[in-house]
Amino acid sequence: MIRFQFVDDARNDHSVKRLCEVLQLNRSSYYKWKNTSATRKKRLLSDAILGARVKAVFTKERGCYGAKRITAELNDDSTATPVNHKKVARIMRSLKLFGYSKKRKITTPVSEGKKSVFPDLVGRKFTAEHPNRVYVGDITYLPIADGSNMYLATVIDCFSRRLVGFAIADHMRTSLVQDALVMAKGQRGSLKDAVFHSDHGSVYTSHAFQDTCGELGIRQSMGAIGASADNALAESFNAALKREVLQDAKTFTNQLQCRRDVFRWCTRYNTTRRHSWCKYLAPAVFEERCPVMLRSAS
Repeated sequence: MIRFQFVDDARNDHSVKRLCEVLQLNRSSYYKWKNTSATRKKRLLSDAILGARVKAVFTKERGCYGAKRITAELNDDSTATPVNHKKVARIMRSLKLFGYSKKRKITTPVSEGKKSVFPDLVGRKFTAEHPNRVYVGDITYLPIADGSNMYLATVIDCFSRRLVGFAIADHMRTSLVQDALVMAKGQRGSLKDAVFHSDHGSVYTSHAFQDTCGELGIRQSMGAIGASADNALAESFNAALKREVLQDAKTFTNQLQCRRDVFRWCTRYNTTRRHSWCKYLAPAVFEERCPVMLRSAS
């Protein structure tokens, strides 16, 4: 391209033929480059405008969005021309913008050879044809700078990946998971006949939690002991939360900040964060727009 530009700059002083001979260029290639100059300028301008929009979304989402999520965000603007995710990816590479990712070490618990308390009703199929049918849940620790931990208990709907219940506390007592389940009941109105799938943590096998499930009409389900993949959906949620909230930090500053940041992210997760499972809609928006929910509302 530089040689073509040189020919164009010197064409008033020397013939194009001679310049191309010296620079070992085909004249046809030069003229093709010349004739497409306007198109290239238009593309550069278009890329610059799109680049500004991409960078604005990237910054707003704190670097947590990759090309496909940014594309979905841009295409939600009805006043703008739809854009392809491959073009967005190209623009991001040119701007050196890369969605935040962090490889995590996965440690699979070693089975203690104990017998499952409840049968596995999910079988690693984390899907449901309707909302409020199949839920998964887990507890994850949230490390604090002073060496202590906070804990988050979750209840996630397999239909939409919506976080319908959660609780944060500085302990891992049974009341933590009970609170998350009660919140889910409040969100859905009823959990009768729904399946709740978890690991074999002592809080989930406790008589108190079993009683709560019985009162709410919930059927408990558990994967094999020591098989973290049997609760992969809940594990994936936990990993996304820590990756996007903590990013390069190893701990939360303090317990209050932890509560605020995690609560804020959980709210964003449901209402605005685009999820690939939901066709790059937020879980709450996906539920609002899906035919199943629309039919039940009518």
